[in-house]
Amino acid sequence: MRIIATIEARMTSSRLPGKVLLQAAGKSMLEHLVNRLRAVPSLNGIVLATTVNQADDQLEKFAKKIGLDCYRGSEENVLSRVIGAGEFMGADTIVQITGDCPIIDYELIEQTILMFRYNNVRYASNSIIRSFPDGMDTQVIHFESLKSSARLTDDPLDIEHVSRFMINHPELYSRVHLIAPPSLSWPELGLTLDEPKDFELLKKIIEHFDPINSLFSCGEVIKLLKERPDWVKINQDVVRKGDS
Repeated sequence: MRIIATIEARMTSSRLPGKVLLQAAGKSMLEHLVNRLRAVPSLNGIVLATTVNQADDQLEKFAKKIGLDCYRGSEENVLSRVIGAGEFMGADTIVQITGDCPIIDYELIEQTILMFRYNNVRYASNSIIRSFPDGMDTQVIHFESLKSSARLTDDPLDIEHVSRFMINHPELYSRVHLIAPPSLSWPELGLTLDEPKDFELLKKIIEHFDPINSLFSCGEVIKLLKERPDWVKINQDVVRKGDS
């Protein structure tokens, strides 16, 4: 089984353009994410799935600089872009990660992969049933099943949200969900990079831990933020896509 992590990222985010190259502790958000993915034992490769938009030339250049594989595809059809990236890497299984999760816990990624493998399912996730903080989101997808889903839908929302068709059709694609233990359950906490206030919080967190341990865990972040409620308030009013 060849397990490949795909990172969906582009420079033209509507709410925070260029967010993946914003810096904390001397590294870009994208590099922090890549370093975490490189610590996941089960991964056989990582690929940046960016777009053919000229604005993303600098992402391809940055990927080359840090030795990261890069695939460029459609800006609008994210599903086809991720499939193209998987084919480019010879994937059997895709670990779908978005570029706005720079402090994702690599051990949670590994746990989701192992859960996928040992249960012999077509889809595993720690985010569909929301329990972990937003920003720890991992989806593990059987690659042939993902390709079959693309052939079965032309719904624009399915094309924009890679696993949406699979999630909405459990009768076709078996699944399993990873639920946070009480110590890691804080679904209202925003640790994803959507807006400037998110960057402010993430920068504080990264620069707090980086001198000691750059691969700090979700549990360590939760412990820190329970001790710093003023930090939690920084991005508490950010409305996430999909929130009512």
